[in-house]
Amino acid sequence: MQRLLAAAVAFALFSTGRTAGAADGPLTVVELFTSQGCSSCPPADTLLGELAERHDVLALSMHVDYWDYIGWKDPFASAETTGRQRDYARQFGLRYVYTPQMIVHGSTEVTGSDRAEVLRHIARTHAAEQVEVGMRRDGDNAILVTVGEGQATGAAVWLVMVDRRHVTQVLRGENRGTEMRNYNVVRKLERIGTWNGEALTIPVTMPADANTGDLRAVFVQTGSTGPILGAARLDLTTR
Repeated sequence: MQRLLAAAVAFALFSTGRTAGAADGPLTVVELFTSQGCSSCPPADTLLGELAERHDVLALSMHVDYWDYIGWKDPFASAETTGRQRDYARQFGLRYVYTPQMIVHGSTEVTGSDRAEVLRHIARTHAAEQVEVGMRRDGDNAILVTVGEGQATGAAVWLVMVDRRHVTQVLRGENRGTEMRNYNVVRKLERIGTWNGEALTIPVTMPADANTGDLRAVFVQTGSTGPILGAARLDLTTR
């Protein structure tokens, strides 16, 4: 009993190192696959911006590159993001990829501008049990990621580097003349470990390059594009 109490106190002290997912409650991860070259994407981008303000949602804007050919090269798009969306398509048995598409907690997909469906799936996910995931600073340029105990084998631990907001004047393509507003733009997604159900601590050194973002997040995911088991975020603009 004393060991359990000590462990609980230690975890509480760790969590107060702001910002730990376990301290703020469980997060539902929402990935929006979008493009500045897609004329149907702005309503979904706006919805993601609203979700980014919620304390219970980790909203991520994932920019794909397959619309770049129609006149506007999305500055935040990458082949890696497109590859991730294609992996999801195989996971869900889809024959094609499309934008805007939202993946809710790795477990369901929905048209990204369908507000009612997106909110319904987020509410449903909140009821699911999640593994405890935390993040805290460890000095000026390092982060400690923690994952609690649970039931899993070979789950991916993903680190995400995020820019909170970008405003872009689109000069060509389907959105020509539009001021695009993108929120929680993913600049880098990196697998930093594998979780097999045992308590795990992963030290992460923050890169010094310019495109590292002002928000860090981590989530644990079955396989690489399966259901998400837990998540946390860390705002680098606060201490």
